[in-house]
Amino acid sequence: MARRPRRRLGAHSINRLIPNSLTLLALCAGITAMRFAIEGLWDRAVIAIVVAAVLDGLDGRIARALGATSRFGAELDSLSDFVCFGVAPAVVVYMWSLQEFGGLGWAISLLFAVCCGLRLARFNVALDSKEIMPPWTRDFFVGVPAPAGGGLAIMPLIFGLQFEHGFFASPWLNGLMLAGVAGLMVSRVPTFAFKRLQVPGRHVVLALLAVGAFAAFLISTPWVTLGVSGLAYLASIPYAHHAYQHRRRLGDARGENGELDEDEADNGEPDENLP
Repeated sequence: MARRPRRRLGAHSINRLIPNSLTLLALCAGITAMRFAIEGLWDRAVIAIVVAAVLDGLDGRIARALGATSRFGAELDSLSDFVCFGVAPAVVVYMWSLQEFGGLGWAISLLFAVCCGLRLARFNVALDSKEIMPPWTRDFFVGVPAPAGGGLAIMPLIFGLQFEHGFFASPWLNGLMLAGVAGLMVSRVPTFAFKRLQVPGRHVVLALLAVGAFAAFLISTPWVTLGVSGLAYLASIPYAHHAYQHRRRLGDARGENGELDEDEADNGEPDENLP
């Protein structure tokens, strides 16, 4: 029986390796968060997950800027997302609170990790989909993205670091939070794709001032800033659902059939948009 030839990766310049290197750094940060949780260093565990989220947000943009997008990079990114925002938050929350529930706490942690994996698998399937969607759907995600889900899962821990109150360490609170976020990740609930947000020219200065203020608060009061950011994201979900339904009605009235975005047609990696 003849052996199938093995596909090999072609030669790449150093610049084209930068995005995958950032993905691997994010993966290392996610694994390190679990080590910090085992050692009881909760603040460092949160910081490691935040670092992983920042690196995850950078690798795709840098890949598109350098023209270095590839299926290999997409698969590596999905693996990194599963570890950083599925496995790591589940282990951190279990070690911090849910282990008081014993087997039930571990089951909730497993549920969260499994839902994150299912969500990423659904996204990988979307990469091969040839279905043409209306352009406005690019402003929305299907459910809560994995990085946002990982951040929401550790919100009680973040508030616990700030207020040092036993309420935030309650296994009931953390269990409900973990299970609820797991459901949001695999749901069809529309959420905003903030990376598509466009700032009008007259508001650019205000937007930069807002970014500077956020950075200042993040440095001076990191836990409150991260916690409030998570609450603001949760509050945006009902508004995103309303905005999606409104855009859908307008699209139906105009008879939009949709067309492929030029960037999506070029790199073959569509965003995980709503049907």
